[in-house]
Amino acid sequence: MVLSAGLGTRLAPLTESTPKALIPVGATCMLDIVIRRLVRAGADAVIVNVFHLADQIADFIRGRDFGARVELSRESVLLDTGGGLKQAAWFFADGRPFLLHNVDVFSDIDLADLYRTHLRGGALATLAVSERPSRRGFLFDAQGRLCGWRGDADAAPRWARGPVADARELAFNGVHAVSPEIFARMSETGAFSISRTYLRLAAEGAAVRAFRTDSRCYKDMGSPEKLEAVRAYVAANGLPD
Repeated sequence: MVLSAGLGTRLAPLTESTPKALIPVGATCMLDIVIRRLVRAGADAVIVNVFHLADQIADFIRGRDFGARVELSRESVLLDTGGGLKQAAWFFADGRPFLLHNVDVFSDIDLADLYRTHLRGGALATLAVSERPSRRGFLFDAQGRLCGWRGDADAAPRWARGPVADARELAFNGVHAVSPEIFARMSETGAFSISRTYLRLAAEGAAVRAFRTDSRCYKDMGSPEKLEAVRAYVAANGLPD
């Protein structure tokens, strides 16, 4: 699944007429890059949630062959990451784990390896994370299990079960592998962040694990400056495999 419904307000005025997913990056756009990377990693079908300028995204998908079926999940109101995933639960009725990818994340993370690691680990979710500067991050214990969250660099941690002395804070890279069992355990409704669900489930004993990607390229296009950094990287290095 590609999370692509956001307004992209930090990229205004570009996003007033073009959805963030379709803003040019080199000769293509992030939605094209992300879908094709997911398919190369083994995805046989992809769903994209949409809200802002949704018809543009629908037209873009309709006119291309991605080598896999691509569906849309239209949101009448913004549902955030957790609510958007929950609305698309029907798409994952085959019972297989799946990859969840933010459309504004540019990286060369090995998606197939993330998926294989998730299958081996038996976790409810496996999160691509790295040790890099970030205003907020997940906290993991020595076994790589989610144990808390810090929503701001100066804020006190929010623990899943209680303080963990040796917890390591890692920045989330916007890519997850998720087991479909999560849907039966999503008690949240309406618009909600998937991070909120992960922290609650970790408090209940569910395994939400870290997948370290420190050596991999990671960039997001959440601001005009970051967008230009992505474009410069692509001009110098090309697109990720």
